[in-house]
Amino acid sequence: YDKFINIKDEDKIYFHIYFNNNKEEIKRSYLNKEDNVTKINIIIDYQVISLESLFSICDCIESIYFKQFKRNNIIDMSSMFYFCSSLKEINFSNFNTINVRNMSNMFSCCSLLKEINLSNFNTNKVIDMNNMFSQCDSLEILNLSNFNTNNVTNMSAMFYFSSSLKEINLSNFNTSNVTNMSNMFTCCSSLKEINISNFNTDKVIDMNNMFSQCSSLEKLNLSNFNNNNVTDMSAM
Repeated sequence: YDKFINIKDEDKIYFHIYFNNNKEEIKRSYLNKEDNVTKINIIIDYQVISLESLFSICDCIESIYFKQFKRNNIIDMSSMFYFCSSLKEINFSNFNTINVRNMSNMFSCCSLLKEINLSNFNTNKVIDMNNMFSQCDSLEILNLSNFNTNNVTNMSAMFYFSSSLKEINLSNFNTSNVTNMSNMFTCCSSLKEINISNFNTDKVIDMNNMFSQCSSLEKLNLSNFNNNNVTDMSAM
């Protein structure tokens, strides 16, 4: 079926699906395989400032391409692609994140994504990145060297259970305002090395399970870590 989806901010229900064979309108916040969707066009009402859970649990989607996304008033993208378990490709070349503050759970449980090109992301205003890449089981390489994390306070479970992750570039991370790093790398079982020599942990309170079950980890330099304010290092 051809379907048109209009997104409006009404009680966080974004999806209004119209079938072209005069079937009754279906109104819900997810798509599944039974809908037989092959291609959708999305028009976003300009008054919408949050894309929270926009594609959440859309487990039939394999590819997403943002043909035009010039909007600069979006502040929330939390759980935007959460549990898109069939998603293999996302094209962010026209994506605008300049005013986004919340990216928590943004790609969580995208279990078939092998790579994500985030070179176009502007994260200058982001405060929350908790669980951003958690349970991305197929993700092997992640380059976040362009990320500005100056304002981020929460990185808990950011890479949690990304078990295929072999390489991660965090060289540009500024963690001077982060208070929570709990479970940050938990079960990253394919990582042999994590270069966090630039991490500032002066404000961190919680480090519990931070490197738990990183079974392939061979080298870890924590010589610059300041744990003066940390209250929880259990199972670190």
